[in-house]
Amino acid sequence: MTKGKVLVGMSGGVDSTVAAILLQKEGYEVEGVYMKLHHKPGYHEENYSKAERVGKYLGIKVHFYDLSEAFNRDVYDYFVESYKEGLTPNPCVICNRTIKFGKMVEFADTVGADYVSTGHYLKCDGKFIYAADDQNKDQSYFLCEVKKEVLPRLLFPLGTWVKEDVKALASEIEILQDLASQKESTEICFVENSYDEILAKHMDIDIPGETVDTEGNVVGTHKGYMHYTIGKRRGFFVNGAHDPHFVLAIKPEENQIVVGTKEKLEVDAFEVKQINLFEELTAFECEVKVRYRTKAVPCYVKIEGEKASVTLKEPVYGLAKGQIAAFYDADRLLGGGVIC
Repeated sequence: MTKGKVLVGMSGGVDSTVAAILLQKEGYEVEGVYMKLHHKPGYHEENYSKAERVGKYLGIKVHFYDLSEAFNRDVYDYFVESYKEGLTPNPCVICNRTIKFGKMVEFADTVGADYVSTGHYLKCDGKFIYAADDQNKDQSYFLCEVKKEVLPRLLFPLGTWVKEDVKALASEIEILQDLASQKESTEICFVENSYDEILAKHMDIDIPGETVDTEGNVVGTHKGYMHYTIGKRRGFFVNGAHDPHFVLAIKPEENQIVVGTKEKLEVDAFEVKQINLFEELTAFECEVKVRYRTKAVPCYVKIEGEKASVTLKEPVYGLAKGQIAAFYDADRLLGGGVIC
């Protein structure tokens, strides 16, 4: 008697491989799915062959699921258009909502799977998502926009593991030793070197423009607004500047960037849209992370209509429109929204 059938998203990497191994040991009937998301040459052939090898070792079926059309529409195009509009997107958050825990859940239904799993480092009890025990690997931030309806079907066996132990387990299995030692992919999956290389395929990003101060005075030049994100301090020119200057805002229509000294990057309040919460809340105190690798800051959130106002109890620096704000109650993820 199994605990049920689980579809594991298998990338050919060590984390998803160990997740499948652990679930099988726990008594689940496991099937794998390799999702083709983009068109990077040679990428999928290599990784799918690794996923198939794991499937043979475990005695499980590994499906190949071409989601490149949906990914291109929902994630890739959103990434490009966001930069075009002067925003700083987070494609991994959108991918988790629409593809990995959207389309993958739909695919699970077609193969009769009760649950869906990945090698993400986080925990889920069916109602909420929680930060992983390994704080250095915690990926709960990236699931703040996942639809709450899918939470009862999500399993994350690596939530209580640390990365070193995951690698150690894989290295004990002879056919998986190369997975344990391979370089981790930490960047956006479809970005080879830098994001502006992607943008340059779709538009001219090298149109010089004006650098202005917060009063609108022209103080220098830059090489094209799409080369910059909020908080960047290099790659533009400011006449006669003695102190370091940082990008404070981007004006795509005018091809301008607004710059100023570091203290002008300080923000103590902002708004979010596209709010996604795992419980009904309208006004609450919590902590917020405004980027993945930033610390959570205490705040007060008030939702009115389609937006929420976030008042911070201590300031943050380099807040970027288009990025994701994730709300936490200690290690419990409450949800999130898009900074606007």
